[in-house]
Amino acid sequence: ILPLVSVNQILLLLLVLTVCAILYSKVHQVPLALRNETVDLENPEEMEEEIPVVICAAAGRMGATVAAISSIYSNTEANVLFYIIGLKSTIPHIRKWIENSKLKEIKFKVVEFNPMVLKGKIRQDASRPELLQPLNFVRFYLPLLIQKHEKVIYLDDDVIVQGDIQELYDTKLAPGHAAAFSDDCDLPSTHEMVRSVGMQNTYMGFLDYRKQAIRDLGISPSTCSFNPGVIVGNMTEWKHQRITKQLEKWMQRNVEENLYSSTLGGGVATSPMLIVFHGKYSSINPMWHIRHLGWSPDARYSEQFLQEAKLLHWNGRYKPWDYPSVHTDLWENWFIPDPSRKFKLTRPDS
Repeated sequence: ILPLVSVNQILLLLLVLTVCAILYSKVHQVPLALRNETVDLENPEEMEEEIPVVICAAAGRMGATVAAISSIYSNTEANVLFYIIGLKSTIPHIRKWIENSKLKEIKFKVVEFNPMVLKGKIRQDASRPELLQPLNFVRFYLPLLIQKHEKVIYLDDDVIVQGDIQELYDTKLAPGHAAAFSDDCDLPSTHEMVRSVGMQNTYMGFLDYRKQAIRDLGISPSTCSFNPGVIVGNMTEWKHQRITKQLEKWMQRNVEENLYSSTLGGGVATSPMLIVFHGKYSSINPMWHIRHLGWSPDARYSEQFLQEAKLLHWNGRYKPWDYPSVHTDLWENWFIPDPSRKFKLTRPDS
């Protein structure tokens, strides 16, 4: 009998130990799983929203791209992902520039733009042929180039950013709006600049109101224009409203009917956007797009005003990497020399 009791006791002890082990395992597994989850939730790298910034790298202007990226990266703690759009021939140069400079720490993707998508859609214009460069039209095709993001920032290359790009990204878009732009009538300081250099800031300056197709739009020629050099875009709305198709339609109509040209407002990429987005866009904080710095080699903003500005845009003929131009010191703060020495600044003493 004794051996039998001993065996039963041993079996009972083993059973108790097994149950205890199972309970111990269950009790300790749950906190472990929760602890892992908590670590992931609190990890800023996991939680921080990615801010996609689209900027082009055109031949002969890559120093502009580098300065713009440098200014953005230096003035934010946000998780920025740069989409650098180039033609096949320019991509190796910009990649080498970034990877062999202090910008090697940035997160970026280089995307090739195929100019064949523009075939038959651009009317040749001899007055300012530089405006017909394929990369000028990248902004028309944002959802095709940048596919995984709901919200995107597009910037022209001739800008520098002095504020935190997170602020621009946080721009609220009204329901049903595919994009936010800066109105050309939004700041008194800008009005003074426009008057001093004789620049147009209404639809009359961009569209040819002698043409019936333009008059049929029913848009008053005195309507304030906007500048698409800085865009905060909602890609879902953009696709839903078939914005790219609408823009292409007006490009093709211009080829056939000459509805706008660079001799008017100075931008063949702006005019179709003015038509397609008329009355259907949200506004960007005016200080996030101080423009016309490249419109005259003489007209200048006050230094105090420029210090307060979040983003400066040298739209116009007079670029800060060329000569003559104004406020070049602000731009050069962010310029990084080309390691291959192909791109050089044009200065009076060079």
